[in-house]
Amino acid sequence: AEKFYDKLKNRMAKLRIGDPMDKSIDMGAIVSKNQLKTIEDLVKIGVEEGCELFQCENAVPKGGYFYPPTLFTNVSTSSTIAQEEIFGPVLVSMTFRSHNEAVALANNTRYGLAASIWTENINIALDIAPKVKAGSIWINCTNQFDASSGFGGYRESGFGREGGKEGLYEYVKPKISKEFSDKPILEPRMKNLEPRIESIDRTAKMFIGGKQSRPDGGYSIEIKDFYGNKIGEVGEGNRKDLRNAVESARGEKSWSGMTGHSRAQVLYYLAENLSYRTEEFAERIAAQTNQSLQSAEDEVEKSIERIYYYAAIADKYDGKAHSTVQRMTTLAMPEAVGVMAIICPNENPLLGFISAVIPAIAMGNTVVVVPSESAPLSATDFYQILETSDVPAGTVNIVTGNHEELGTEL
Repeated sequence: AEKFYDKLKNRMAKLRIGDPMDKSIDMGAIVSKNQLKTIEDLVKIGVEEGCELFQCENAVPKGGYFYPPTLFTNVSTSSTIAQEEIFGPVLVSMTFRSHNEAVALANNTRYGLAASIWTENINIALDIAPKVKAGSIWINCTNQFDASSGFGGYRESGFGREGGKEGLYEYVKPKISKEFSDKPILEPRMKNLEPRIESIDRTAKMFIGGKQSRPDGGYSIEIKDFYGNKIGEVGEGNRKDLRNAVESARGEKSWSGMTGHSRAQVLYYLAENLSYRTEEFAERIAAQTNQSLQSAEDEVEKSIERIYYYAAIADKYDGKAHSTVQRMTTLAMPEAVGVMAIICPNENPLLGFISAVIPAIAMGNTVVVVPSESAPLSATDFYQILETSDVPAGTVNIVTGNHEELGTEL
């Protein structure tokens, strides 16, 4: 590292600062007075936090918002200058001992617009690039743009893409969306149905980290049918339950690491296991919503069909090589978003749950899901299917409770 720093300082010292319209100039001025002050303030904070400062003694013009090339070394991951975007000629440097440590350092930020990887080994570059959470990764180059390739960020560096097919998709939507109804389509209620009474007083638990979990607060919520008859209870989730669920979802790495084909096989198995219990799930839906048993069976069948559909889609989103004009190879690699928070609709307790959760996990995401508030028992029954279908623990985490309260925390 010291050898590299010496070479870097030597190169920085030779940078020429001045009018950017002059072709012999390497670096121009800062965009505004306010930005110059922001840079100066962040550099001051870096020094106060104990980081080592190297600043070139280049001739900096007096008439303008210029700032000398600056290097920080001996920087900790929690330092302000390592976490904030400086937007100036300031390089914040940290050393690493392994490739995995380098990736961890790169991802230890809430931003992720673009990154550069410099290496003599193309195999290392291709291994590391997908692991770095940034919208664009340049290998042995930087700031290369082409209108035929999508550009955009991760996390707080924005969402969506500009350029290429990815940018075009931002302006289109499926034609079938025209056929959607503005309001939920509800099945007729059956007043003559008797409430289903459990022979055992059972409170359905939540599902966190692949295990059935009691609510942290120890409280439960009564679940009633459409006409107010009590049919069961579920745990009342709170902030700590959500925290545990998010921690579990973030810790599950094997699901996103599986190929699309492998995820599809698990989802096919999931659909098969649900089909074996069609009658049981239909009875549960009918008990919660007071719809006919036939319409409840139709909902289960549609849920099974939907799992099959998304299982078939799971391995269809493959990468592609863009035909960029410049002399380079541009690879587009679809990636999972990561951890997704999902709040299911109150209507269609099973189909609504399946329709929201399955496409998310089919693409390799892990989820924290709050099921239907009025009819959550279909979701709490469904985690028994998850447990027996080879879905890795932590992929789907179910927290029952009030939508408004849990939604605010999520």
